[in-house]
Amino acid sequence: MGATSTPAYDAHADWYEDFISAGGDYLRRVHGTLADLLGPGEGTCLDVCCGTGAHAAVPSSLGWTPVGMDLSGGQLRHAAGRLPVARVDATELAVAGASLPAAMCVLSSTDVPDYPAVLREVARVLRPGGRFVHLGVHPCFVGAFADRSQRRSVVVDERYADRSRSFASWNTSGVRVRVGAWHVPLADLLNATVTAGLRLVRIAEAGPDGVPDLLGFLAVKD
Repeated sequence: MGATSTPAYDAHADWYEDFISAGGDYLRRVHGTLADLLGPGEGTCLDVCCGTGAHAAVPSSLGWTPVGMDLSGGQLRHAAGRLPVARVDATELAVAGASLPAAMCVLSSTDVPDYPAVLREVARVLRPGGRFVHLGVHPCFVGAFADRSQRRSVVVDERYADRSRSFASWNTSGVRVRVGAWHVPLADLLNATVTAGLRLVRIAEAGPDGVPDLLGFLAVKD
């Protein structure tokens, strides 16, 4: 997970390092989907909201050189052993405009109060033709509005329209109840991506039991 306007993860950085490192099937699905969308390449791949750097091995395995940025100093203590890092707000990336061939943001869209601003900043730093991979919790089936306690079904309620930060969750031992999350509805996510100047190329869903809990896409800066 990644940066917020305040480093909410600092108090939970050591817990999260253990949590994400023991990710099991979920983390394998995250990394498999990320690799499929990002694809092979070379040069810098900016890991926006890199958190503990738990996903840095994926771009490395594809030929990219990952560099991480996050606001949480506690998270970056763990990330520093996995990739070069800088403590930076995701809405003000310390990168020259039109300079990078690739960027990714993994499991962090709900950690920032203004994800459209992050997308605009990603578009700013990408060079023409540069690729961006978003991979996050599925905005239709994961959130305070979604009860996933029954594995083969999801119950969604009226809170889907609530974009405010929430600590509510059917899972009382996960990330959301500790640091909260901002919901980004599907239309908001896709519209913000296009408005930022990124062209959607490919979309992927993944999840257990036929109900996706992950949504990712590849977008390109034209």
